[in-house]
Amino acid sequence: MNNLSKNFIWILISIFGASAVGVIAMNRGESINALWFIAAALCIYTIAYRFYSAWIAARVLAIDETRATPAERLDNGRDFVPTDKWIVFGHHFAAIAGPGPLVGPTLAAQFGYLPGTLWILFGAVLGGCVQDMVILFISTRRNAKSLGQMAREEIGPVGGTAALIATFAIMIILIAVLGLIVVNAMKHSPWAASTVTATIPIAMIVGFYMRHFRPGQILEASALGVILLLLAVAGGGWIDHNQTLRSLFDHEGLTLAWWVMAYGLVAAIFPVWLLLAPRDYLSTFIKLGTITLLAIAIIMLQPDVKMPALTQFIDGTGPIFGGKLFPFVFITIACGAISGFHALIASGTTPKLLTSERDIRMIGYGGMVLESFVAIMAIIAAAVLDPGVFFAINSPSGVVGKEAVAAVAKISSWGFPVTVEQMHMLARQMGEATLFARTGGAPSLAVGMASIFGNAFGQSLLALWYHFAIMFEAIFILTTLDAGTRVGRFMLQDMLGNIWPKMAQTSWLPSVILSSALVVAGWGYFLYIGVIDPNGGVNILWPLFGIANQMLAAIALCVGTGILFKSGKSKYALVTALPLLWLIIITSTAAWEKIASNDIRIGFFAAANDLSDKLAAGTMPSEKADIAPQLIFNLHLDAGLTLFFVMLLWLIVFDMLRMCFYYKVGKTVPPATESPYTASRFVEKWVRD
Repeated sequence: MNNLSKNFIWILISIFGASAVGVIAMNRGESINALWFIAAALCIYTIAYRFYSAWIAARVLAIDETRATPAERLDNGRDFVPTDKWIVFGHHFAAIAGPGPLVGPTLAAQFGYLPGTLWILFGAVLGGCVQDMVILFISTRRNAKSLGQMAREEIGPVGGTAALIATFAIMIILIAVLGLIVVNAMKHSPWAASTVTATIPIAMIVGFYMRHFRPGQILEASALGVILLLLAVAGGGWIDHNQTLRSLFDHEGLTLAWWVMAYGLVAAIFPVWLLLAPRDYLSTFIKLGTITLLAIAIIMLQPDVKMPALTQFIDGTGPIFGGKLFPFVFITIACGAISGFHALIASGTTPKLLTSERDIRMIGYGGMVLESFVAIMAIIAAAVLDPGVFFAINSPSGVVGKEAVAAVAKISSWGFPVTVEQMHMLARQMGEATLFARTGGAPSLAVGMASIFGNAFGQSLLALWYHFAIMFEAIFILTTLDAGTRVGRFMLQDMLGNIWPKMAQTSWLPSVILSSALVVAGWGYFLYIGVIDPNGGVNILWPLFGIANQMLAAIALCVGTGILFKSGKSKYALVTALPLLWLIIITSTAAWEKIASNDIRIGFFAAANDLSDKLAAGTMPSEKADIAPQLIFNLHLDAGLTLFFVMLLWLIVFDMLRMCFYYKVGKTVPPATESPYTASRFVEKWVRD
């Protein structure tokens, strides 16, 4: 009778979820309530986690909770530290949930709400969650080795070396983009800068509290951290209104960039328990608290989605970015559906903290489910705005015009009416001078969130909600930057260890300092270029970010597929092989278009040649002529890196296929590097207790 009741409940959830997806997908020309998005997401996530992830854990991976993890066997108090599962979940979620689930869905709303929503929902449960869970498992079984190092040892020297180079190079680009976005969010914003800065000493206080003052008292430490964080948020507003103190946190982008680089270096060197884990754990409270509050506000208000399901810009003529619906919606929305950056975290810091393999499902699959829900909240926040307002905020002035009158006329001609007075009033309500051409996705997301919060909890606090949302986005991104820098350090140590084995000792201080400095110097260079770029920097790095991130996910799925095949689980390899095939198609197509397209809004070379011709003809205004050589160089650099990455991806794919074929016909393949079974003493302790 109990089984019948349970099955009936799951059948109802399935039917309700399918109905919600049907309402979202089939709606045309009528208003649709945002609650359908939440209902569809919760039903799909619940079913996928309950059944699909459980099947993968039991059958595909054969997780064994009696097996000692690297954190237990290699515990050194610095990098390998057995940590409470909720702390690890908080760290992992905070590390993976960067700008992708916030900015990507917002920008992709250019195509309408439908394509992005479907990709977020199904791409996550079938691709992103699977990738994160599988990579976390195989890294845990291999002494928490990095993705590139596992590729080199398990696939072979050719594909493995290519994977090492590709993952590290892509990692540098990804961190640079994260740094650039957080610098732009904090630039001349004392409120955001002071609050984000305060999270650093707060994290160290909590770290000492949990490790030395009150070991094991997670609830006490959490309560202390949350109280201090809330005080920091309130204090940020007070600092912003204090003329003396605000000058201490009111800085240009370049100054903040140097401070971000310094923070990245410190975060990579300090013991993980002191700064990284507690800071990410506490940041998770702000992230989850804000997203939960946003969901509650949406349930209370039940707002209608104003963005159409599909816009005319699916043909590639969109004002925010060039490119057709396929493949660019899948490149623009990265972290909300599937993200290669997650594989670096899942094979970097997280497996060094796991106390038990039984937590892999919750942290790997569950963490990505939660991030996908963040992406759904972001697309709702963008879609409930008037489309005219959305495009006025996100469209560059070079597309719609520098003057407000010209911009609103252009946007209204697309069928999305908006007025100058409407935009001026909205800017005043948000406490900003103007909201025109605030590109990048973050400002429009903040406006959407502030509008929902304001309608639910008080219109008089719109400016407060707007700046809180900006601060929330900055914290979201910075926690990914610090974890990414530490993972980059581990990757570089693995690579240098192939030349000098002692460098591979992750806790040897000279290796820690040297590798951390090299990683920060690498992404710091691209961050510097982005910050000094007169066009804002994001235009240089963001197109490369999306392609590189999805290529990295394809590399991770290559490694996962190869290891499953070689482990005698070829019948289960489709779990990773099918999302791998899809990523190969979309990344290769997008890379080809970015390199070969004659459209100057899409092709890197086309845009560079257009600038060169105008510069040579003398038809370019003097202010643009001064920066043209730098922009031309940046476009060529983007094109070269894209070509380099796609060549490495195909090399890795072919080497993985070669290895699988050799294994199938009985030829020699690299031996499995899974560590021998060691019984966990924690299991024995649980049994005794």
